[in-house]
Amino acid sequence: MLNCKESARLMSQGMDRPLSTRERLGLRFHLLMCSGCRNVRQQMSFIRHACQSWIRRDD
Repeated sequence: MLNCKESARLMSQGMDRPLSTRERLGLRFHLLMCSGCRNVRQQMSFIRHACQSWIRRDD
C-alpha cells in the first residue's frame, strides 16, 4: 500500500503523464482511505487550473 508521500508524488506525476494501471489502482485505494490526500488532490487541481487560467489570460 502507498503512503501519503508516495501518493502525493503519483498525484503530481499523474497531471503530467499517464499513470500505469498499478499506479492508478494503488493511488485510488489510498485515496479511498485517506482524507488528507483527497484534500491534497483537490488543492493540486485547483492550483493547476488557476495557473492555466492565468497563463491563458495573458495571451
